[in-house]
Amino acid sequence: MENALLKYFSNDDLIAKGLPSVQFIADALNISPNYLSDVLKVLTGQSTQQHIHGKLIEKAKEKLSGTDLSISQIAYELGFGHPQSFTKLFKAKTNLSPLQFRNSFNY
Repeated sequence: MENALLKYFSNDDLIAKGLPSVQFIADALNISPNYLSDVLKVLTGQSTQQHIHGKLIEKAKEKLSGTDLSISQIAYELGFGHPQSFTKLFKAKTNLSPLQFRNSFNY
């Protein structure tokens, strides 16, 4: 699963492809979405969607701390259709807005 997510996020066409889905990951692994989620829940305590969100946040943090791209550009590059959706997810997962996270590197 990690390799499927890494491959997905290494592609520069995320703007056109959008966010990775549970179905996409399950298809990449040749298993059903329910089986994938059940196995991940047992092994990690997290659902497939939570893993996808974790990888999204990891990539977002890399871009926020290592580039001068705007928050909107980062959101679109990660496959979000709307920057507000990206900001909402980022804040829910980190308790910081993307701008607050970025500013924490610029004292």
